[in-house]
Amino acid sequence: MHSGFPILSLLLWLPLLGAFAILMIPSREKGLIRNLALGFSLVDLAIAIFLFHGFSSDDVGRQFVEKWSLINGLGVSYHLGMDGLSLLLVLLTAFLSPIVILSTYKAIDDRVKEFFFSLQLLQVGVLGSFLSMDVFLFYVFWELMLIPMYLLIGVWGGQRRVYAAVKFFLYTLVGSVLMLVAIIWVYLEHYKATGNLTADLFTLYGTKLSGHAQMLCFAAFALAFAIKVPMFPFHTWLPDAHVEAPTAGSVILAAVLLKLGTYGFLRFAYPLFPEAAAFFGPYIAVLAVIGIVYGALVAMVQPDVKKLIAYSSVSHLGFIMLGIVALTPMTVSGSLLQMVNHGISTGLLFLLVGVIYERRHTRLITEFGGLAKQLPWFSLCFMVATLASIGLPGTNGFVGEFLVMLGTFNSSVLDKLLGGRAYTIALTTVAGLGIILGAVYMLWMVQRVFFGPLSKDENRRLKDMNLREAIVVIPMIIIIFLIGLFPNLFLGKVQRSVDHFVGDIGRRAGIIETVSNDTKHKADKLVLDSPEAKHDRDH
Repeated sequence: MHSGFPILSLLLWLPLLGAFAILMIPSREKGLIRNLALGFSLVDLAIAIFLFHGFSSDDVGRQFVEKWSLINGLGVSYHLGMDGLSLLLVLLTAFLSPIVILSTYKAIDDRVKEFFFSLQLLQVGVLGSFLSMDVFLFYVFWELMLIPMYLLIGVWGGQRRVYAAVKFFLYTLVGSVLMLVAIIWVYLEHYKATGNLTADLFTLYGTKLSGHAQMLCFAAFALAFAIKVPMFPFHTWLPDAHVEAPTAGSVILAAVLLKLGTYGFLRFAYPLFPEAAAFFGPYIAVLAVIGIVYGALVAMVQPDVKKLIAYSSVSHLGFIMLGIVALTPMTVSGSLLQMVNHGISTGLLFLLVGVIYERRHTRLITEFGGLAKQLPWFSLCFMVATLASIGLPGTNGFVGEFLVMLGTFNSSVLDKLLGGRAYTIALTTVAGLGIILGAVYMLWMVQRVFFGPLSKDENRRLKDMNLREAIVVIPMIIIIFLIGLFPNLFLGKVQRSVDHFVGDIGRRAGIIETVSNDTKHKADKLVLDSPEAKHDRDH
């Protein structure tokens, strides 16, 4: 589906326009700067909602496509598009932007112009990464994200902000450099095979690589994305970055930036190197399950609420990676939905931690207790976010994790990758332990912070949430229940794209025969009816 109006470009570049507009305003006009940033983000959200509404759930190809050449001789193009793999993540990014901006109205009072400029620039990088259909264009946006996020942590962060910012930058940069090498390798191999220089992602999907080259290239891509997720054992930068980042930085990092890692596996690593993905699948699955349990155990002993939530992300992202490796329509759909769910529930938790930090200037669990008596509305909102995080039925967290766990348990693809049904059952059982542990550490934290005696005199003077804070929080709570009660509003938009993805990867990796006959028939039909297949038949 091609769009006559460049609506994706409008969505992508509107935040950049807002960033430069902010630079034109004198630094002393802090209120105007904040309101201008909020206004641009609300318009961007309206565009994203329009795109979601206009997205055809029956079309498995790219929609709202925009493409024109940037460098003719090298086949590099400005190529934007959206499909079911990116739709929900684009909507999530646009939804969180005004919420994050509104949450900083009181928290950020130093270098306000530079702060909101960085936020707007970061949104351009994130949206560009989700919308790019040219590998070099994707890489430009991928690297662009590093700069504003580095500044958000390093300038407006906590006491160890420089250390956390440098660690975040170096970890991500190492993975990015290796990914660039792999991109160039695939690009040149395609040229050798066809005589055609192109950086079009969907064209490069058909590049034939030797077994050795495919393994190395997949490893390079996987490392870059595993660091971003972050998967165990590449996770050590995350707690430092979360704890030292300002609240807005923590929300964006947890809700959006981490999803670029899981999205990268779906969009790049698996389709470009399906055979290598099948080879490395068991190792990724094991690391994902280790991350689920490890993240939960480490979160359980954290004295700092923010650090506890940061380690919970390591655990939750492990479920998403497990769903991707299981490679069934159910698990991949669950993983996509869980990316959104984690962004909403964990983002809300970080926002609420920021609310109480602005009042008490501490996040230590031992400094609280009995807050439910003093802050009833705040406590209610925190409890809702907690229940969503641990997957209570009726909330968004339940739907995603249920699909991943059920699909993984029944995944004949995973049976084949792991070498037997017993291994799949064992892996799923251990992953299920992470759900139990998640409930333990989250509810134990809530019990210590919100219940019991109100023993600290400082807490007796705290005020409950104000109107601005309620406006920030309520939309996220609404989404928690909307997804939890009506998941098909979102799953229905992406299901055919997911079926196509699973069928295509499974066929090319040689594991599609292990999928059920109904799924195989559906996948075959979707692959044959896809725009790419029709183009190949015509030529």
